Parts: sequence; structure tokens; C-alpha cells
Amino acid sequence: MNETVEVVNQTAQTIPAAQQQAGMWGMILYCIIIMAVLYLFMIRPNKKRMAEYQKMLDSVKVGNRVLAAGIYGTVKKVNEKTIEMEIAKGVVVEVNKNAIAAIE
Repeated sequence: MNETVEVVNQTAQTIPAAQQQAGMWGMILYCIIIMAVLYLFMIRPNKKRMAEYQKMLDSVKVGNRVLAAGIYGTVKKVNEKTIEMEIAKGVVVEVNKNAIAAIE
């Protein structure tokens, strides 16, 4: 009879450990799925958009008409980080390249 009680006690102790381990794997799988969804719907499209935007900034040339900081103008000079654009006849302003919203 004592042997039966010991077997029952050992079995009772191993069942919660197995359930706890299964719960841990479920939580890890859940985290992996959440990270995959975030990557597919947020990170990847944003990287693609930023690559297209950088390509647009690299294609700015003298004579292009651009929209920068809400102001339309014609590019007169392209520097490494800025552009000089003419917004009215004889009025040239220097604008950061990152302020360019569109090229027409």
C-alpha cells in the first residue's frame, strides 16, 4: 500500500511540471507569432517606404520643382544635406533635404 501512495505522489508532482513546461512553450510560440505579425505589417512596409523616400531624395537635380516645408520652388543648387531653391524671382532659400515632400 505504501508503494502505491508513493507512485501516486510522484505522478502528482510530475503532472504540474509537464503542464508548466507546455504553458511555457505556448507562451514562447505566442511571442514569436506576435513578433512576426509586427514585422510583416509594421517594420517591413516602413523600411520599404523609407528606401523609396531616400531614392527620391537622391534623385533631386537642379531645375526640379519640389515641395519642401509646404513651399513650392525650383532647385537651384544641391548640396550634401541641403538644397537651395528659388521660391520667387530672385528669392533663394536653403532647405534641408529631409524637408522635401515631393518632386514634380
